[in-house]
Amino acid sequence: MAIDLVLRRDWNARAPRGDYTQLDSAKGVKVHYTGGRVDPGIVSDHDECVALVRSIQAYHMDGNGWIDIGYSFVGCPHRKVFEGRGLHHLPAANGPGLNAGHYAVLGLVGNAGLVQPTDPILHAILDAVDHVRARGAAGKEIKGHRDGYSTDCPGDPLYAWVRRGAPRPSGGGAPPPSGPAAPPFPGRSLSYPPVMRGDDVLTWQTQLRKRGFTLDADGAYGPASREACLAFQRQQGVTADGVVGPVTWRLTWEAPLS
Repeated sequence: MAIDLVLRRDWNARAPRGDYTQLDSAKGVKVHYTGGRVDPGIVSDHDECVALVRSIQAYHMDGNGWIDIGYSFVGCPHRKVFEGRGLHHLPAANGPGLNAGHYAVLGLVGNAGLVQPTDPILHAILDAVDHVRARGAAGKEIKGHRDGYSTDCPGDPLYAWVRRGAPRPSGGGAPPPSGPAAPPFPGRSLSYPPVMRGDDVLTWQTQLRKRGFTLDADGAYGPASREACLAFQRQQGVTADGVVGPVTWRLTWEAPLS
């Protein structure tokens, strides 16, 4: 499932009170919770999610004196991802001196009311993680807020999930397998807008084929193909650096090569 992004204009976000600091790249993501009571009613009413995100922005701007909501993205129980500060903008929620290391992604759970993250919330957090890896030059780390700052955030249930490696919940939404075994849907095609660039596209084509993939990017080896290979590299959790504009590529399954 592609990310279901709720843009700032769609949740009627206030304009920031100043310019964001540029975030060229990051180690990964820090996961957060609200730290207050979250009405369980948001699970059945997405309008309440919108109202909650707007109230968080107001608190951060009017209470904390920040220029905007402190989070990069917010995942809600309808598997929607709210755009906060967004890509390549320094968050404010990770703590002094720690914001440049990671994007900040909030899951809409708290310390009372809705405490246990639902599967759609976990999927939304991971959709945001995939988004910042693919489009925001984020690395593979997924950590809790408390890993870098003295806080209860992101709460024990959400932090326990982070400590387990932040797995996709069962029942759909999981990414395709990355190992050498052939998947159950031969010939399936996936579209993705790569934003990475790197060096040795021939090496990566070889590695992808060994893992059971065929990668077709613009029909030739060149900058677009290199970017596509590196984007796939990022998707599989291997570090790559750099950002370029999006191109379209197709990934198809094939039997593993011996």
